[in-house]
Amino acid sequence: MKHHQGRIEVICGSMFSGKSEELIRRIRRAEIAKQTVQVFKPSLDDRYGIASVNSHDGREADAVAIEESSDILNNINGDTTVVAIDEAQFFDNHLVEICRQLADEHNLRVIVAGLDMDFRGEPFGPIPALMAQAEQVDKLHAICVVCGNEAARSQRLINGKPANYNDPIILIGATESYEARCRNCHKVPGRPADK
Repeated sequence: MKHHQGRIEVICGSMFSGKSEELIRRIRRAEIAKQTVQVFKPSLDDRYGIASVNSHDGREADAVAIEESSDILNNINGDTTVVAIDEAQFFDNHLVEICRQLADEHNLRVIVAGLDMDFRGEPFGPIPALMAQAEQVDKLHAICVVCGNEAARSQRLINGKPANYNDPIILIGATESYEARCRNCHKVPGRPADK
């Protein structure tokens, strides 16, 4: 079933907010509707295997691991109606134009999931620009492990302590390296405003 009009949907939020789980739910619903879905993910995210998108609760969907966002265009099949992209924050900003092209020129439904903020609480990769281009944006929340409030931030930990502002932006990990935190409990030592 081809779409008459393309669209971009963004699922964003902190670590452990259910982004991949929601992406997989939308993939399954599209498959039930007999739509042809292709799923892509960055090859550097190999936490649960290279050929699947996985949620922390064990759900999964088959995926094609790619190096660069431009690889999406090189791997699109002619009968595809839905393109799903997980961990989109790890791709370059060219992903925004690719998603726009898939929606505008190919009339595809494009579903993108990723972190909207890095561990420092700052905009992460192409996600903020994709949010601006999208017809639908869903920002999911986790639960702060410190106080129990809604969490919108990802706290990176190194030896059990908050990572420094100047630490590398990208560090693939899960519960051993990250916690969900609310604004008040999220700490980033060395942040320029804190000096």
